[in-house]
Amino acid sequence: MKNYFLWPTVTVLLCAKVGAQQEQDSTKTLQLDEVVVSDSRFELKRENSGKTVISISQEELKQNQGRSVAEIINTKSGIEINGSRSFAGQNLSTFVRGGNNRQVLVIIDGIQVSDPSGTSAEYDLRLLNTDQIEQIEILKGAASTLYGNAAATAVINITTKKAKKEGLALDVISSYGTNQTEADQNYNISDISNTVNLTAKYGKLSILASGGHQNTDGLSAAIGTESDEVSRIDGNFKVGYQFSERLDVNVSAFYNKLNSDYDNGFPIEDADIYFTSEQSRFGLSSAYKYENGSINVNTAFNQITRAFESSFPASYDSQSYVLDVFNKYTFTEYIHTIIGVNYIDYKTLFFEDYNSNTVDPYINAVYVGKQGINVNAGLRLNNHSEYGSNFIYNINPSYRININSGYLKFMGSYATSYIAPNLSQLYGPFGANPELDPEEDSTIEGGLEFKLSDTFIINAIYFNRKEDDRIEYVTIDPVTFESQYRNAAETAHFEGVEVGVRSELAKGLSFDANYTYTNSKEGLALRVPKSKINATLGYVIKDKTYVGLAYQFVSDRTDTDFATFSEVTLDSFSLANLQLKHEFCSTLSAFLAVDNLLNEEYTELVSYTTRGRNVRLGFTLSL
Repeated sequence: MKNYFLWPTVTVLLCAKVGAQQEQDSTKTLQLDEVVVSDSRFELKRENSGKTVISISQEELKQNQGRSVAEIINTKSGIEINGSRSFAGQNLSTFVRGGNNRQVLVIIDGIQVSDPSGTSAEYDLRLLNTDQIEQIEILKGAASTLYGNAAATAVINITTKKAKKEGLALDVISSYGTNQTEADQNYNISDISNTVNLTAKYGKLSILASGGHQNTDGLSAAIGTESDEVSRIDGNFKVGYQFSERLDVNVSAFYNKLNSDYDNGFPIEDADIYFTSEQSRFGLSSAYKYENGSINVNTAFNQITRAFESSFPASYDSQSYVLDVFNKYTFTEYIHTIIGVNYIDYKTLFFEDYNSNTVDPYINAVYVGKQGINVNAGLRLNNHSEYGSNFIYNINPSYRININSGYLKFMGSYATSYIAPNLSQLYGPFGANPELDPEEDSTIEGGLEFKLSDTFIINAIYFNRKEDDRIEYVTIDPVTFESQYRNAAETAHFEGVEVGVRSELAKGLSFDANYTYTNSKEGLALRVPKSKINATLGYVIKDKTYVGLAYQFVSDRTDTDFATFSEVTLDSFSLANLQLKHEFCSTLSAFLAVDNLLNEEYTELVSYTTRGRNVRLGFTLSL
């Protein structure tokens, strides 16, 4: 480990030698003229989008170095990722607009990713390495027309890094931090992370090879004294070749492995047990461009194995194959269309092999009018091997009024989603029910966005969601605690408001804040705060130093105490984080992150550990 600490000293000398010859990248605090893709799959100016798509740029990811993908996403409006403030191996629950994990779809480089063996079939965000990601877009609301099953409350669209500039380039990112509770501020180095990204680009050929490792210790999963260790390794390899001006092809291979100790859940106590999750994914994407359009193919094979070593050992082996073929065509500069077919095949080994598949033809069209009228509409026919055919659709009009150098935009949408039960709910080892019906969701949205200038933008959205046949895990025998997945008899109904503002208060001084109100009209929203506030004040000093102070407020929530199987109310809490980043030159930068600055004591999950004040120091070497 001593060699790692020598790297900054060596690179300071390197920086002094070549820094003057390198062109510095200017740091911008705001990018209000952004282009969004996720709501239409076309690159549209934000002003022509009928949604408030959240864009997390590479610059924002750099300003949050040392934090996980889940922690960064958890600062965005309408989203609560429960478990992201606990020990590193804690299960994550992504709640968006009163929904849960199975209603959030994760897409990586154009491919839908999930785990068919999981209880909610969601993708595990703990597998991701922030330093391997180029950007993230988050589309909230029902988006099943474009993206299929599970895209009922949000789509998290992740783009990984690739070779950008000619020649060889090397990035080394390393960080060292504490991992401690509020009551035990020992400041031992217990969290070490290293990532190496190597890229090469020569004309039409581009290559990326990346590898990373993180090891975290020092915290107990459940409240107790025994430390539970977590480690993650990840790697990816990407090769792209542009055969001509019309045709380019990219192939990729990803590998992720997560090992984590964990504690007994019933009764909740320290225990010497652990799990392993291992994932391999191989993908191919290609685009053939012709006049006014392109034919695109995205396909991937994904395999996930998970094993739990405890008094009740279990192992799972799942596979999925995804194929998305679509034609993008622009009739005029005002009309953009997509026609495609999406095929997904899931397979999981429980006591025996089970599988399901979907074949979904879909169509989507976007009209961008001269007079500020925009319409995004689509239709998908979901053909499920177990549940037959079902139509889902969306209509998303918006109207923009230009005001000097800005605009006032009114937005509305109505969308439906269809969520078939996953293999675990139908055939898995815990509470399986082959008689389950699919969930059917509908979402209404309405709001506005006001851009005053390049330095100020504000938006507000009202949403109203209904879920019929919501799948719940219920206790059917209070004596033996036997449980089973069942369709809820009543409609679950959620409504709320999301408000966001971004502003440059002065040169280099930015302010970014959001507020979310989520109300459960019918149906219990466990661990979902009714009110949540995020705010960040950032200051860039001479394009070299970034100072950011972040604040988060989470209101009271309802949780279940599994010691008594009763509902309890968790107190509200507030957290403050500090982030410092300094660019010594174009080859070397360093960062300092302090989370839970005031060492707040709070509860995220009943009987489980949360992190107190923690400090992380790291650097990036670019050659």
